[in-house]
Amino acid sequence: MEEIAIQDKYYTRGICFGCGPTNEKGLKIKSYVDGDRVVARWKAEPHHQAFEGVLCGGIIGTLLDCHSNWTSAWHLMVKNGLDQPPCTVTGEFAVKLLKPTPIDEPVELSAAVVESTKSKAVIETTLSYKGEVTATCRGTFFAVKPGHPAYHQR
Repeated sequence: MEEIAIQDKYYTRGICFGCGPTNEKGLKIKSYVDGDRVVARWKAEPHHQAFEGVLCGGIIGTLLDCHSNWTSAWHLMVKNGLDQPPCTVTGEFAVKLLKPTPIDEPVELSAAVVESTKSKAVIETTLSYKGEVTATCRGTFFAVKPGHPAYHQR
């Protein structure tokens, strides 16, 4: 597994709520390449609760979206032989909340590419608590060009 998080290597000035290292109130997701998957561990704080002891579904959606997006960016970088990931954005994503996710232990995210072109990747991601999948996501992510607001916001 890679020793440095993708975000720490390529997104050092990022402000995204989910994955931006400089967002003081953000989730600060750290995604790591592990073979053909991208993985992360993240620990909730009490203010991330939907109700006593259970993670908010909106936070789950953000975790899945940002982690999937970085999986897409990493994949498109490798696929296209680039030195850094292209700027990618979410085209669509669908989250399934399968069961409540407790906040007393870290959750684990695991993402893989299921299809891709030169500028698009479809990612499937799971969120697990103590090895049990509690939420899933399938999303489509696109590399953007100059002129898009997200272009090279690193």
